[in-house]
Amino acid sequence: TASLSHVLKISHAEKRRQQGKGDVLRLPPFSYHRPVSVAEATGLMSQYAEEAMYVAGGTDLIPNMKHRLFEPTHLIALKGVSELSGIREENGYLRIGAAETLAEVARNPGVKKLFPALSDAAGHVAGPQLRNAGTIGGNLCLDTRCTYYNQTSFWRGALGYCLKKDGTVCHVTNVGKKCVAAHSADTPPVLMTLGATITLAGPQRKRRVPIEDFFIADGICNTRRTPVEIVTEIRIPLSVANRRQAYAKLRQRKSIDFPLLTVAVSADIEGDGTVQSINGVVTALGARPRALSGWDDLAVGSTLDADMIDELAERAHEQCHPLENLIVDADWRRAMVPVYVRRVLEKLLIT
Repeated sequence: TASLSHVLKISHAEKRRQQGKGDVLRLPPFSYHRPVSVAEATGLMSQYAEEAMYVAGGTDLIPNMKHRLFEPTHLIALKGVSELSGIREENGYLRIGAAETLAEVARNPGVKKLFPALSDAAGHVAGPQLRNAGTIGGNLCLDTRCTYYNQTSFWRGALGYCLKKDGTVCHVTNVGKKCVAAHSADTPPVLMTLGATITLAGPQRKRRVPIEDFFIADGICNTRRTPVEIVTEIRIPLSVANRRQAYAKLRQRKSIDFPLLTVAVSADIEGDGTVQSINGVVTALGARPRALSGWDDLAVGSTLDADMIDELAERAHEQCHPLENLIVDADWRRAMVPVYVRRVLEKLLIT
């Protein structure tokens, strides 16, 4: 393994400096491994067990390590694993390697032609520098966020740690039974409306999971991926490429911020405007993306006109009840649900 992995060790002196007081947020000490295959990466994970974590672009994990939300002593890098690269049509699917950057997904001609909403979502993650480093697999596995969690260790210690990290109480609900940190990734809602599947590889086996089954309602760990597994690829059936698709995102600053709300919609609409099927997904309101229910009952067989758009927007508003887990008022975020649902549905009329 040593011949195939580059290992960077931080000295004990640096560790002592990092433990001292100061204004700079420093990384905890760790060893850095660069495997060249999925098998080698999962083998390293088996070797170091609970002491290790995978890292791809690192745009979320590295800041979280500086905040001492994670302190792995081994990081296993995935960017050099060629099996995780590539965007191509294959056996009736568009296959996207999990290590493809969000920037590449956003500008890829095949993605833009077949699944423009996915290109749009990938192109709205953070800012250009982060999209050039962050990967679509990392976006799928993005850690949940909360105003009481995504803070420095000093800040969290002063308040009293939360249920998600080192504490026993959720400061949002004031009870300790369940973490309600919010899912804040941009691409999963679109992938859900397109019926995508995810391939996971572990030390013993590979398995495929429909993306709608990948996420669970647990703010501490909101996916079915085990710590030893790698997301290797995303597959989207080419048969859904003729659906009308749209995506919209609410955030404080359009340049870089995590979403306060995202809405993704896809629909099969006949030439005369009659809806054959329609589905919508929202996220950033709970620990997992939420599929909006009852839309088919309202819209199928009818025309997607202004009145129908209002009905669908109101149905979404009835279902969405954000909590005080992000930095803006929850009532305002809820009021934005029908606004952004209308905007997305109106996009379908011009696609």
